[in-house]
Amino acid sequence: MKIIVLMIMSFFGPFSAQGADPKTNWANNCMQCHGPDGSANTSMGKALNAKDLTNAAIQSSFSDAEAAAAIKDGVTKDGITKMFAFGGKLSDDEIKALVAYVRTLKK
Repeated sequence: MKIIVLMIMSFFGPFSAQGADPKTNWANNCMQCHGPDGSANTSMGKALNAKDLTNAAIQSSFSDAEAAAAIKDGVTKDGITKMFAFGGKLSDDEIKALVAYVRTLKK
């Protein structure tokens, strides 16, 4: 019986799904607006007035908790969506790792 259970478990893989690494999440979810380097020098970034995350002053203007909340819940200003919410797509651990990755973009 144990062998059958082990065979079934190996077929379905691990029970805890591991999320994508932060660089992959950045490329898949953030780069269209913030660009590959975080400077927001993209057409979408310019249209939405996205923050230049390479700028040390801008990076110091928000906490990790604020960055995580923006990623999870999105950003709306004057009723206009400035950044989509990714809380339904990314886990809390993935968001935390993404915030840490954003901090590495500062020049």
